[in-house]
Amino acid sequence: MNKYRSNTCGELTKKNKGSEVVLSGWINKKRDHGNLLFLDLRDNYGITQCIIDKENKFFKNLEKIQLETVIKIVGEVVERSPDTINKDIKTGEIEVKIKSYEVLGACEELPMPVFSDQEYAEDIRLKYRFLDLRRKKVHENISLRSKIISFIRDEMTKLGFLEFQTPILTSSSPEGARDFLVPSRLNPGKFYALPQAPQQFKQLIMISGFDKYFQIAPCFRDEDARADRSPGEFYQLDIEMSFVEQEDVFIVVEKLMLLLFKKFSTKKILFEKFPRITFKDALLKYGTDKPDLRNPLEICDLTSIFTREDVKFEIFKKLVKSGSIVRAIKTKNTKDKPRSFFDGIDKWAKDQGASGMAYFTIENDKEITAKGPVGKFFSEDAIKEIMKIMDANIGDSIFFSCNKEKEVLKLISSARDKIAQELNLINEDSFAFCWIIDYPMFEIDEVTKKIQFSHNPFSMPQGDLSKINFSNPLEIKAYQYDIVCNGIELSSGAIRNHKPDLMYKLFSVVGYSKSEVQKKFKGMINALNYGAPPHGGIAPGLDRIVMLLANEKNIREVTLFPMNQNAQDLMMDAPSEVNESQLKELGLQIKKK
Repeated sequence: MNKYRSNTCGELTKKNKGSEVVLSGWINKKRDHGNLLFLDLRDNYGITQCIIDKENKFFKNLEKIQLETVIKIVGEVVERSPDTINKDIKTGEIEVKIKSYEVLGACEELPMPVFSDQEYAEDIRLKYRFLDLRRKKVHENISLRSKIISFIRDEMTKLGFLEFQTPILTSSSPEGARDFLVPSRLNPGKFYALPQAPQQFKQLIMISGFDKYFQIAPCFRDEDARADRSPGEFYQLDIEMSFVEQEDVFIVVEKLMLLLFKKFSTKKILFEKFPRITFKDALLKYGTDKPDLRNPLEICDLTSIFTREDVKFEIFKKLVKSGSIVRAIKTKNTKDKPRSFFDGIDKWAKDQGASGMAYFTIENDKEITAKGPVGKFFSEDAIKEIMKIMDANIGDSIFFSCNKEKEVLKLISSARDKIAQELNLINEDSFAFCWIIDYPMFEIDEVTKKIQFSHNPFSMPQGDLSKINFSNPLEIKAYQYDIVCNGIELSSGAIRNHKPDLMYKLFSVVGYSKSEVQKKFKGMINALNYGAPPHGGIAPGLDRIVMLLANEKNIREVTLFPMNQNAQDLMMDAPSEVNESQLKELGLQIKKK
């Protein structure tokens, strides 16, 4: 026993009755009953109720003491009466009668109560994150994160992977996001970059002859915050393997995810074998490459319907003629839903910035008809064709939207989620994983209208490499894949391009010369010339995994010291200004706007 505690605040039971104990922790709550003061003492392991009566010389001092003060208590373990037992905590059958106490760490007036479930503004929570972390829910989330990381390490080791640490200070490279740059004092005018991911290093590890690598890797990207993405830095489970094909990577990841999610959650896993969905099919059926497969609704293409002569819905027909497309969602047996349900979806669509959402319900009154605001524009034959395309029946409803592809996919994807929520179709007590595969190697940048890599620039293209049609690069598919769970992208990955000549050709499509590739990716492109094995990998986002397992909606709830939406650490006051002498050492000057 050390001088601070003989036991933790989470372990005393009736077996300890009569024992003198020493406990240390934070004062969680106080309840003053006049002649008797109840004090809940909390540490990392639990809570123990302590009591002191008015006759004790320390009574008045403890009455006045501030919550969250750290104290040491010496006392005797006594059994609670049956009617005062707290079955919610392990120590609920006992309490400690205080003999003496000592203040170990005084506490000022609290800017936010630790023991309360009351929600506070994010800025307050982040400024006083050390207090926020004492709150039960957040504390448990961070503890869960630690357990998940330990479990992952054990399982990856069992699977034959070696853990390595890659450099934090490296060179800048075009990997899809903005770099954080670090000026070099010893090399004036030159900069390191914090790694967006250990991409090049993990490939170099494979070229070095190691077969299976993993790392709980810090990644740094100068990008805007989202609910599922922290600004500044995040962590990922970085994985790379030699002599593998796409399916080999899938087998490892699926095994790990099944073990992990079964270990740390009681939710049902809907697919033990994760579905493989092509990028093309994902956009067609779900309107997104991040589909939530807990949602049974699927999207259909109804563009061809609006080329028929017996369809008189002129607004959509004109839009289709000018290049727009039509996407639709079927809801089963919703004919008895009130008008407010349908109008609510239409209003919701308008709130999203669309012109609304057309709909009708299929009915059979001597002949098949469409009931709804636009139903009169469709002939019986046209309705039958829609029923065939969408596998619809009498009593089903059809929602549809028409616009340019980008706009219509954005709306119809969100509409799919909205309609499912309104109909209570999503099983919240479940996880639905899937793979999105067959991504295009290239895409058109919406701003510059130039060709760019759609995913990782180091990916291997599919097909016969000697017959790749570089004159039509948008048709080239890559061995690139995403793993998605409940509509959240957990990771991107790829089988890597290990052939330097092919890499030069692929980079030339996006405007890089051979010398530029050699300059930007000097280490890796050089290494590929000295016997590189076929290899591939993936990097599931650790923060997102913990967010799902903790049943949280925001990634900051599972991050120890997160930044705010503006990439500011309010607790440490970062980023901060530096003095002139520091700038001078680095050869830098701040240019005033």
